Amino acid sequence: MKIQRLMMNSFRKFLLASMCLVFFACNGKQQTGTGMLPDYAVVEVQPDSVVLSSSYPATIRGRQDVEIRPNVSGFITKLSVDEGAVVRKGQTLFIIDPVQYEEAVNVARAAVNVAESAVATAQLTVDNKRELAKKNIISNYDLQMAENTLASQQATLAQARAQLVNAEKNLSYTQVTSPSDGVVGTIPFRVGALVSPSMTTPLTTVSDISEMYVYFSMTEKQLLDLIRQDGSSNGILEKMPMVGLALADGSLYPERGKIETISGVIDQSTGAVSVRAAFKNPQHLLRSGGTGSIKIPSVLPSAIIIPQKATYEMQDKKFVYVVQADSKVKNTEIQVFNLDDGKNYIVTSGLNPGDRLVVEGVGTLREGMQIHPISPEQAAAKLKAMTQPAGEKGE
Repeated sequence: MKIQRLMMNSFRKFLLASMCLVFFACNGKQQTGTGMLPDYAVVEVQPDSVVLSSSYPATIRGRQDVEIRPNVSGFITKLSVDEGAVVRKGQTLFIIDPVQYEEAVNVARAAVNVAESAVATAQLTVDNKRELAKKNIISNYDLQMAENTLASQQATLAQARAQLVNAEKNLSYTQVTSPSDGVVGTIPFRVGALVSPSMTTPLTTVSDISEMYVYFSMTEKQLLDLIRQDGSSNGILEKMPMVGLALADGSLYPERGKIETISGVIDQSTGAVSVRAAFKNPQHLLRSGGTGSIKIPSVLPSAIIIPQKATYEMQDKKFVYVVQADSKVKNTEIQVFNLDDGKNYIVTSGLNPGDRLVVEGVGTLREGMQIHPISPEQAAAKLKAMTQPAGEKGE
């Protein structure tokens, strides 16, 4: 009986061990099934038209910035405008003490009167000498001397009149006027200041801001790329799109501008060329001396855009994981466009339309790993469900 019981116990242990082995084997098969593979968000890449914008730091200048300088010396007696005032051509800006110039005009006018009297007297003398010469009362020598005296007095009169004109011009220069329409800049000299034509600092600057010039630089390589595309520098200007202007506060200027000139000389110190764009300024929002960024748009008709989080770097190269037909991932090197908006990459090579790309959790993947592809929306819903408090799940 003992032997029979021992045999029964051994059989039961063997049967239990066999059942455990079967259970773990079946469980292992389920672990390798599709339902237990890790979920990863996957998207199918498709080409799309993309508008890119190249940004270049820029400086803003008025179409015409005129330095206002005095033509005569003297003390400023009146400021007719203030800084920032909008002025018209010919409007008085400053008045320089005119007293000495008024006196100079009076002296020059008196000299003209004296010279005119001397000419008149000399003319009478010549007329009288001619009558006497006809009657042979005087010699031709006396007549010639009288005519020479008349010519000398006439020259003196011409000189006096020129001095009067010069004095009157100097007097007019005591009213410093604007040479063009524009806006008055900084005024460093006030009433009582002594100014002169030899001074290095201008009285002020009048900027014509009805249209603004925006200057920026382009590298030699960028210029060569444009020339190769369009054939010549003239072709570049004709085919250049309208450009935008980002202001110093980051806002976009409402008017669009046109690139008008590209410098023909490359700056040896910077390796760049100067480019000028013109912008209308009807609201006078732009002011000379301001800064901003020129935005040059360009269109890529069929570009593949992927999120930056779908990539990883290795030895200064960018890679992504592409999902194969058997749901295994393959690491693939890609090349991206040099523009970077901080969120997406524009892929220039390495991916084809229709490729399935892992867009989340790429740091946990390995070459040849098998996954369960789901959409980004499903991944977001799953994450939301996992992060919800227990009470909210029950509801």
